[in-house]
Amino acid sequence: MSKGRRKASNAAVFTASAAVNRAVSKFSGYNSRQEGRAQKLQSTMPRTTTLDTPGCPPLRALAFDSLGLIKVVECKGEEKGAAKMVEKWGQPDASSAVVAASILDREFNPLLAVARKNGSVDILTPVNGAIQASISNLSQTQDSPQDNAIVGLHLFKKPWSESSLRSYTFLTSTIKGCASIRSFELPESRAEIVSDVTQTTWSTSGSGETLFLKVDGSECYSLFGGKGVEVNVWDLLTSTKIWTAKSPAKNNLGIFTPTWFTSASFLSKDDHRKFVSGTHNHQVRLYDTSAQRRPVMSFDFRDTPIKAVSGDLDGQTIYVGNGSGDLASFDIRTGKLLGSFVGKCAGSIRSIVRHPELPVLASCGLDSYLRFWDINSRQLLSAVFLKQPLTDVVFDSYFGNKEVAPALDLQPQLECLSEISDGEEDMAPRKRKKTSKKHKESKKLKLSKTGMHGSGDVSEILDSSEENTLQDTRKKASKAHKRSDKLKSKRTKQ
Repeated sequence: MSKGRRKASNAAVFTASAAVNRAVSKFSGYNSRQEGRAQKLQSTMPRTTTLDTPGCPPLRALAFDSLGLIKVVECKGEEKGAAKMVEKWGQPDASSAVVAASILDREFNPLLAVARKNGSVDILTPVNGAIQASISNLSQTQDSPQDNAIVGLHLFKKPWSESSLRSYTFLTSTIKGCASIRSFELPESRAEIVSDVTQTTWSTSGSGETLFLKVDGSECYSLFGGKGVEVNVWDLLTSTKIWTAKSPAKNNLGIFTPTWFTSASFLSKDDHRKFVSGTHNHQVRLYDTSAQRRPVMSFDFRDTPIKAVSGDLDGQTIYVGNGSGDLASFDIRTGKLLGSFVGKCAGSIRSIVRHPELPVLASCGLDSYLRFWDINSRQLLSAVFLKQPLTDVVFDSYFGNKEVAPALDLQPQLECLSEISDGEEDMAPRKRKKTSKKHKESKKLKLSKTGMHGSGDVSEILDSSEENTLQDTRKKASKAHKRSDKLKSKRTKQ
């Protein structure tokens, strides 16, 4: 081979190796870039908790999602355990998404009202999910349900009319401020559309968007508010406005905060004058209608909009959840932060509910998790993944008491009785044989004595025999108790 050809082949080999090196370096650089991107994404992803949860006490909750499904979550058993989804009601349909829910939480004839995105209100049985009635949103306006959707729902506990025992009343409010009270009677056949509905309708806002509706414990006053709508209180018996909030003054820089309320809650069931509300500007405000129109107290919570506010049973503590998944409790008397709940939700919190009896708080939101918290320690008790974004949650407090209470009272007594019966079964036959022989001998001696002395007093003989038998039975009972105690001690040692 000539020198020219050798040089050309060497040059070709050199260029090929250089190309291979460039490809390898490019590939390694691509891998490093991909690793860097993965680390960056992992650092920016929402934080989730992997703590070992201690478990929930026996309870039952109903969660509602964006596809119109109702999911039943229960925690059964005497000891604390993990909550699980046990039932799912309905068919997935985005047009029938649940936007609001209200429950008549009572032991007999409970009812559940569910407002959907398509403008209908379904009345169900919270025990098995059977639909009792379906009521369409018969508004006086020509707007479609999508343009004027329902934003709030409340099912009244007390009857508004005494015409029938099957008559019920509920209150709804739409995004354009159309509030209506409707009374209806449950039909005899299930899943029947109710047509005979009497309603009272009025407008709660001239402009803006109404975002929430709340009713006090006496069910005589309601609270409305939203974007461009100041918080206002209405008398439901007369359908008249009795109070309207006033916007806060400008700050030191002369900047005016626009009105945008996202949620609200009454502090006490017995007092409708004090309530707390959350704003889009991550602010929590306390109002007292008997004092002034402007907030009595206001404080900020983190940097994202407040999405849910709920009051405690003591009337002094409130629970606040925001759009970034933060949940905390405050003392509303001083505005002091009592503490944040351990763990962070991965999405916006949309509903916070306090259990009426147990020290448990439930929260749900867009991360598809239903979480149960301990209000005293603020620890996570249990979390259930329900696949779809959740919009609301309610408690069914009378469901767990029926199943758990009997087992707690009867089990120790049954165990004690079984142990005593086992000990008696082992010891009874031997005792009876020995005692029967003694009785026979004593009877023979007594008869012989009576024969020797002639005609004795029969009553005295019977009395003495009864005393002897009583003494014998007492001795046997004491021996049986001693043996049963020995058996119990042996079993406990084993």
